[in-house]
Amino acid sequence: MTAILGFSREQIFVAVKDMYTAVATAPTEPYHFPVGRAACRVVGYPDEVLDGLPDEAVGSFAGVGYPFRAGAIRTGDTVLDIGSGSGTDAFVASQLVGPAGKVWALDMTPAMLEKLRRLVAASGAGNIEVIEGNAERVPLPEGSVDVVTSNGVLNLVPDKRRAIAEIFRVLRPGGRVQIADIVISRPVPPACAANPKLWAECVVGATVDEDYLEMFRDAGFTDVAVLRESDYFSHSRSADTQKVAHSFGGRAIEIAMRRGARVPSALVRFARRADPRRVAAAIEHRGLSGTLALILAALSCYGTLAAIATLSLLGVTLAVSNAAVAGVIVFFAVLAAALVGLGIRKHGSAAPLILAIAGAATVSFALLVAYHWAVELVGFLLLAAAVFWDFRLRAHAVREPVHGAEIAHST
Repeated sequence: MTAILGFSREQIFVAVKDMYTAVATAPTEPYHFPVGRAACRVVGYPDEVLDGLPDEAVGSFAGVGYPFRAGAIRTGDTVLDIGSGSGTDAFVASQLVGPAGKVWALDMTPAMLEKLRRLVAASGAGNIEVIEGNAERVPLPEGSVDVVTSNGVLNLVPDKRRAIAEIFRVLRPGGRVQIADIVISRPVPPACAANPKLWAECVVGATVDEDYLEMFRDAGFTDVAVLRESDYFSHSRSADTQKVAHSFGGRAIEIAMRRGARVPSALVRFARRADPRRVAAAIEHRGLSGTLALILAALSCYGTLAAIATLSLLGVTLAVSNAAVAGVIVFFAVLAAALVGLGIRKHGSAAPLILAIAGAATVSFALLVAYHWAVELVGFLLLAAAVFWDFRLRAHAVREPVHGAEIAHST
């Protein structure tokens, strides 16, 4: 298979449905992720819980964690299980809410829905109602449920903000959420993220951990807490899947939170997204720290010159310390070189660092020893080439294991 930009959300949904149709109809086949009772044990389900569930439901389990660790469900609650699959979590929730409660089991894969309806009828679990739909469009009224539970689903959803907004909409104020899902430490390249087949692999559709949690906070959820992290992909039987997951820092998390009173205003959401700490984290995750340092160095140099020239034309004289300006420029140039050096851990090549050191040294020589604009410009060009080279190598280091996995899964 080949990663091609421009795939629609519908094509991604089709790829996901195809994968989980196979899990519903042939659960004993080998998959790149854990399936069945063994998978339940891997992610933390106690045997005493599993013993009380229909064997067929457990047999097609494909979750990534144990969301019930949050203890969010109480007797008499109305629960929505998003992406219920064959019903392992729906049956657990059914027992927790008791006869006075209700469980809505939502899924979009016809084979899973058919299987779950049959199992519900056979088990006599009258408090479970199976409904068709997806996380982006939940067919329930506003404020109709007490708890939302989900297991390994949101990483497969193209529009995560919309899905999170739907969770907020159907919950009553103060309603509780328990989720197990996949997150990553480094962003997925756009070309890989646009491949519908790779979405079904559980990794490339996932979100960087801090961004994932912030999406819930932006939507109005409070007390967002990570209860547990686990190396879920170490249990995959596919070496390619393990390699891809490792390249992105993929892992499973279990989280709990509450629905706030209202959705934050646009101004509050903007202020949260503009938080310098959040912006800095996003820059670091995307490997753009060196680029930013280079831009700041160039702005300190040429921006200062442009400002002085503009003010002079306006008849304003500005006293500037050349030594101070030179010091700031050299600082950012050296910082850019140092950040390029950190890329060695990602791609293993020292060549960009050597070029960056040459560039920073040239800039420093021009500013601190014997100034000449041409020497200074050459230094900046060398530094820019090093930053771009490092960025390309980082991206290639991430794409390489994904490309290898694509070839393996297409054969």
